[in-house]
Amino acid sequence: MTENKKHKKGNTVESVTALVQPIVESMGLSLWDVRFLKEGAEWYLRIFIDKDSGVTIEDCENVTRAVDAPLDELDPIEQNYILEVSSPGIERELLKPAHFDAFLGAKVMLRLIRPDSSGQRDIKGTLTAHDKDTVTVMTDGVESVINKKDTVYIKLDDFEL
Repeated sequence: MTENKKHKKGNTVESVTALVQPIVESMGLSLWDVRFLKEGAEWYLRIFIDKDSGVTIEDCENVTRAVDAPLDELDPIEQNYILEVSSPGIERELLKPAHFDAFLGAKVMLRLIRPDSSGQRDIKGTLTAHDKDTVTVMTDGVESVINKKDTVYIKLDDFEL
């Protein structure tokens, strides 16, 4: 049953992404991420949008209006949910290869699931490289290669466009 829920959730995110990405892009925005998750008793569909000059409240409102009817028509989600459209924020989480590509050379912070050999869980530095499985961060002149699967998150430390 848990496998089914995970599979369904993945399909939901993929379906919603496929539906909303062209809508968001037609509005001069980019789709940063789509998340479908349960918090307490409520389900949330979160759509994160971005643009070079920064996302405004009006952008969020316009995207909400533009995707509401197509989402109702596609009906990819069985249960009731709350739709939220927002910016990924200043300390945005880097998730996709394109995110890492866009912010090579930027300051990042990451949290490890477990402390490393020196007892640290939080690492700050400059993102110098990445691949499918790892990120490389330069801290005080020392490069560390970190497995993405060993991190809770990888976020921007300073917002740099």
